[in-house]
Amino acid sequence: MGSSLAGQVALVTGASSGIGAALARRLAAAGCRVAICARRSDRLDELASDLRQGGAEVLAQTVDLRQESDILQMFASLRRQWGGVDILVNNAGLGHNAPLMTGDTEAWREMLEVNVLALCICTREALQDMQARGDRGHIVHISSMSGYRVPSISGLYSGTKFAVRSLTEGLRQELRAAGSSIRISSISPGYVETEFAAKYYQDAQKAQTTYDQFPVLSPNDIANALEYLLTQPPHVQVHDILLRPTQQGN
Repeated sequence: MGSSLAGQVALVTGASSGIGAALARRLAAAGCRVAICARRSDRLDELASDLRQGGAEVLAQTVDLRQESDILQMFASLRRQWGGVDILVNNAGLGHNAPLMTGDTEAWREMLEVNVLALCICTREALQDMQARGDRGHIVHISSMSGYRVPSISGLYSGTKFAVRSLTEGLRQELRAAGSSIRISSISPGYVETEFAAKYYQDAQKAQTTYDQFPVLSPNDIANALEYLLTQPPHVQVHDILLRPTQQGN
């Protein structure tokens, strides 16, 4: 990443593994001061230790994004340590195999609360920091190709990603109406080899079959996309990056 990111404060949610961990590593390599949060404290501490060994300044905090009090406490800690955030990467998200005809209500609720509501709360809090720090900054939503098409039995999950697509454009319009220089972008990947499929199917073999059907994206491919949009000059706003494996059909 460009040296323009050096010294900026970046927050990555859902950073304990997969895409989130790769994004945190890339931001740290660019010289950012990196705040990371997730529910799994052991994974979070391991990542924080690795980043610090590489010379990065790191703030790690265990957060349940379904609890607004946890989110507010995280931002309070970040403000005490570094005065606020310049870059927010709303990476945390999950999917459950919970069809609209038969799905479990709690599975639906968790997807809505993490994928949509927590994203909105984190965005609101980060905007306060960015406005206070010169009305500049960049918010990035890690969304999904499921925000552009509806896979079978994934109606609720896909619905959350259609919501993220709408929230991206809605915030862009609010920022423009306010005359703000803050930028909003999203990244919408297809298949990426992470823990997502294993959690979705609750079946490690089925998850591996999903990723073995053709060469899929890696978390570093998403980090490359983040690098591209964050390093554009201030007059350029990348709205959404859609990327999928070359051989993915849907």
